[in-house]
Amino acid sequence: MPIRYAGPQDAADMLAIYGQYIETEITFETKLPTVEEFAGRIKGVQHIYPWLLLEEDGRCAAYCYAHCPWERSAYQWNAELSVYVDKAFCGRGLGRRLYAVMLDLLRCQNVRVALGCITIPNPASIALHRHFGFEEAAVFENAGWKNGRWWNVAWYSRPILDGFNAPRPLLSWTRVPPEKAGRILAELGPEPKKWLV
Repeated sequence: MPIRYAGPQDAADMLAIYGQYIETEITFETKLPTVEEFAGRIKGVQHIYPWLLLEEDGRCAAYCYAHCPWERSAYQWNAELSVYVDKAFCGRGLGRRLYAVMLDLLRCQNVRVALGCITIPNPASIALHRHFGFEEAAVFENAGWKNGRWWNVAWYSRPILDGFNAPRPLLSWTRVPPEKAGRILAELGPEPKKWLV
């Protein structure tokens, strides 16, 4: 099941997975975006962060992306991760595979802290984050109203670079030197820019 860089041309396939969750509390979005809107989100993320897609027999089985959850420039060394798995492929470790590659890429970009935002309860997502060393950082009670009730949201956090010195500049995922990314780019392919439209 190869992992590759996704692009706007993959929007329809990934939107089909996201649509499986639109009626649930997993996402606080209540209306499914159009393919064009979803493609725009991919382009927006890809200015800085990678968007990954995992395939089985040419079919999109899961995807993962990162973004900075806050606008102010001092926050730029934080990245929130999101992963969605086609329900037909749940329970096979696809989320773990995508998170492992994404965390390695973010480290190469000089991201310092990885974050996860989880509507609770969600034992599967909590287990995924705990597997990678994330710890609960905050819980916001009654943060969202969906499906006839209020939901709490937990933020999980994990440092991925150590030290308290001034950070190195944040690199766009397309500017990570191949020698720094090593096996990651070997798995994903040497030309990430080919997926940009």
